[in-house]
Order: sequence, then C-alpha cells, then structure tokens
Amino acid sequence: MEQERLQKYISRCGYASRRKAEELIVAGKVQVNGRQVTELGVKINPAVDRVKIDGQRIEPEALEYYIFNKPKGSITSVGDPQGRATVMDYLKDIKNRVYPVGRLDYNTEGLLLFTNDGTLAQALMHPSQGVTKTYEVKIKGRVLDEHLEALSAGITLEDGPTSPAEIVDYGFDSKTNTTLVEITIHEGRNRQVRRMFEHFKYSVYNLKRIAYGGLTLAGVKRGAYRKLTGEELRQLKALCKLPFGKGPGDGAKGRKMPAKDNKKQFGRNGAVRGAKRRSGGGRP
Repeated sequence: MEQERLQKYISRCGYASRRKAEELIVAGKVQVNGRQVTELGVKINPAVDRVKIDGQRIEPEALEYYIFNKPKGSITSVGDPQGRATVMDYLKDIKNRVYPVGRLDYNTEGLLLFTNDGTLAQALMHPSQGVTKTYEVKIKGRVLDEHLEALSAGITLEDGPTSPAEIVDYGFDSKTNTTLVEITIHEGRNRQVRRMFEHFKYSVYNLKRIAYGGLTLAGVKRGAYRKLTGEELRQLKALCKLPFGKGPGDGAKGRKMPAKDNKKQFGRNGAVRGAKRRSGGGRP
C-alpha cells in the first residue's frame, strides 16, 4: 500500500480536518507505532502503521456523503463558543464524523455538502477546479441591466477581480419590491455574491444556494439532509478527476431549473431574451 501523509490519514479517519490534524501533530498529541510525532510531512503506511491520538487508536471510517439544506440563522461550523446554532445541530443522527465542504454564512441558506472524504472535499474547494455554485438572490428594488452585465463580465472587489459569472434576471416584483436574480459563479470567496451586489449599492434581501457542482436541493426540505446517490458521487468525482469506486446507491439525477417567465440571461450564453445583443461576460 502506498504511503500517506499523517495529517491526511487523520482526516481520512474522520477525526479532524487536515488543518486541525496538523495542529494536533505539532502539539504532540499524535503517536505512530508508539512514538510521538511532532513534525509535519511524516508519511505512514496505513496497512501496517498504528496511529493514536491522545492514546486512542484511530482507523478510517466508511466514507459518507450528504446534501444538506441549510436554514438561515445557523453557522457553518462544528461548534460555536457563543452558543449559536450550527449546521451540526441538524446532523446529530449521523454517527460518523462528517464535515462541511466550504461554508455558507449565517444569513445564507441552501445547499451544503458534508463528507468525511477529505480528498474529495479538498478537491471541490480548490480554486483550480472551478466548481459551479448557483445562488437565488432576492434584491430590494430594481436592478439595472448594465449592472448585471458588469457582474457577468467580472468586477473588481476589495480582494481582487471576480471571474465571469452567469446571470439570469427573473424580473421585478412590484408587490414585494424585489428583483429575483440567479447567479452562477466558479469561485468561493467569503460573502462573494453579497459583496458583488453591494458593489452597486444593492441590498440583498435573501440569498440561497440552489446548486453546487450540478447537484441540487431536489427533495431536501429546509433543515433536512439526504445521502448522495452513486450517480451524484460519480458526478462530483468526475468534476475533480478523481477515481470512482463503489458509491452509496445509484440512479437519481438532479432536477432541471424550472422555467420562469420574462427572464433575461447574461453571461456564458450571453443572449438577452427579446434582444439581439450579447453581454461581454461568461467563460469561453
């Protein structure tokens, strides 16, 4: 069996994230074959080496994968010193330790993946993968077409320029005084979607992630979760160019986005309904 970095093995065992595993190693809490290890970069042979943390042996758990529909008012963390609700409060029935893939902020709802597969989680979050994330955004007031075109082409925020985005404008609702916009991005910066609209002085009324890497919330109620199907897992691993083994079930596919009237589309497809012009945004 190939050798594996110690912190990666600890993460694969579901004991802690790789970063936390590195902290445990440096703190002297990890032993390999009875010898304390405090240096990073040590490799082990999982087939023969015995790893203990604080004297307790750890071994890899069965890999699990879940889609969770995060509600507002919860933080994406395994714990909170301030006593606020966390996403883990909704996953107490899952016996193995699983961790969120990325995060959604306190006031954002929607699709969040959980797994104890550190390799897949790291691959999905790596910027080079360009995994798509689609959000439904309700904005107070009317949104100008030229601002949506600018967002689709990319704008400059305080932490640098954004990559092109794909945007669908579903129009203004005079009853609620809100505009409904769907935006797909390929990055994962902190509060990025909110900051993109705030750049043009808009106030985001509600923000919900409705798709991630082609997966959707179909059949998952707010605050609930379900296991990924084999086909969904295969899809994610294909995105990251990872080998696919036996997965949890198979078959189900994500839903198609429902058609909505009077929508305008900006970005990769470019065409704006009812017009012959193209926006400048979108990836080639």
